[in-house]
Amino acid sequence: MVLSKNFSQSDVSMHSTFASRYVRESLPRYKMPEKSIPKEAAFQIINDELMLDGKPRLNLASFVTTWMEPECDKLIMDSINKNYVDMDEYPVTTELQNRCVNMIAHLFNAPLGESEVAVGVGTVGSSEAIMLAGLAFKRKWQNRRKAEGKPCDKPNIVTGANVQVCWEKFARYFEVELKEVKLSENYYVMDPAKAVEMVDENTICVAAILGSTLNGEFEDVKLLNDLLLEKNKITGWDTSIHVDAASGGFIAPFLWPELEWDFRLPLVKSINVSGHKYGLVYAGVGWVIWRSKEDLPEELIFHINYLGTDQPTFTLNFSKGSSQIIAQYYQLIRLGYEGYRNVMDNCHENAMVLKEGLEKTGRFKIVSKDNGVPLVAFSLKDKSRGHGEFEISETLRRFGWIVPAYTMPADAKHITVLRVVIREDFSRTLAERLVLDITKVLHELDALPAKPSSKKPVNGEENGKISGSLEEKNGTVVKKTAMETQREITAYWKNFVMAKKSDKNKIC
Repeated sequence: MVLSKNFSQSDVSMHSTFASRYVRESLPRYKMPEKSIPKEAAFQIINDELMLDGKPRLNLASFVTTWMEPECDKLIMDSINKNYVDMDEYPVTTELQNRCVNMIAHLFNAPLGESEVAVGVGTVGSSEAIMLAGLAFKRKWQNRRKAEGKPCDKPNIVTGANVQVCWEKFARYFEVELKEVKLSENYYVMDPAKAVEMVDENTICVAAILGSTLNGEFEDVKLLNDLLLEKNKITGWDTSIHVDAASGGFIAPFLWPELEWDFRLPLVKSINVSGHKYGLVYAGVGWVIWRSKEDLPEELIFHINYLGTDQPTFTLNFSKGSSQIIAQYYQLIRLGYEGYRNVMDNCHENAMVLKEGLEKTGRFKIVSKDNGVPLVAFSLKDKSRGHGEFEISETLRRFGWIVPAYTMPADAKHITVLRVVIREDFSRTLAERLVLDITKVLHELDALPAKPSSKKPVNGEENGKISGSLEEKNGTVVKKTAMETQREITAYWKNFVMAKKSDKNKIC
């Protein structure tokens, strides 16, 4: 006898996810739903929306690592439920963090003895690391001023206008004046001489960038150190340097080990670096290293014991995951010096392939440097037809590429650039493919009509072309109204589209 069973409409197990009611109804977006839904439906609904995101590996705007080996992925998933702050419960994880701190300190040539332990901490990216380093400089400056009987209510920090926004956050959150050295055309990093000129008795430190986010260029930390030593000698001040090596800290030691930017320079007191950039770890880990214990005021370190033992901590947050710290240790021992050098060599070579391909088009000016972060920043040589870098960026998205376009900070705001960051997972094949796609975009923009200009029309331009917002009447130039200009643009583009459609319908 065959046994049968009638299933109710509500028996979800009999329906595929896409046949269920859960994908037919719009889910609440701003309020928690009243009832539960099956795990399969919840997964599918979220997964479907995430398909509309860009592909991380084609996101050439980001410095953040988008690929790691499967073995490291497994370590991350196995430790994703560990809260790093529970040091007594997870002593091995704490030990791995300490090993990372010491390895990075030695990489940056910290003056450590044979048995001396480095001073540093893992952070949630370079933003937290910069906040901690800035607080240490501010507190040291305040303590020194108080000991001298001088006011300590107006601290400032000197940086270039090319610094990342986290420096602006530090200044605003912790009430420190941010004194920025303006940029200029063809010089897009902080000028050390101008920076030292801006230093005064209230300057807590000068922040130098090893790898500007704008064009990847390394600032001259050696020159800054030498000029600042001279000023300190003359004034009697004790102004020091912090190096923001978020991008370049895991590049310079392997590609240009002779470059002096780190603790080899006496005024460099602290360095931050992003493990999730060229440290080759997924997003969520950074590091800050101090030259010595004297450079980190003891009163900033908290000692907690309610989790079982005395635990010194200097962080802005409390709970955080252990996965990225474990992943950083994996990369350091898995790759070693040789492996990191090979990865950085490969990134640099692919950046040169992309640079040469763009130069061959004859259309771009390269504004990045060969000796710096492996990226290519470039701008159009000719924008007389009105089509610029932002249109190239937008059109490239059709091919899947995410390439940012942006304007430079003051005083170079008139310069617009595109930037491609070369990461570990960006191969030579992809570099060559990107050049081909950029060339296609250029051809597409060349086929478009020139954009309306505010210039007076030249004879013959009026015949079906946009003449801009000015027109000539009886020998005098009269400014058109916004409505007249808009109507003219609309009419022109309508005629242009219709002409394109008719061309497609022709039989060759």
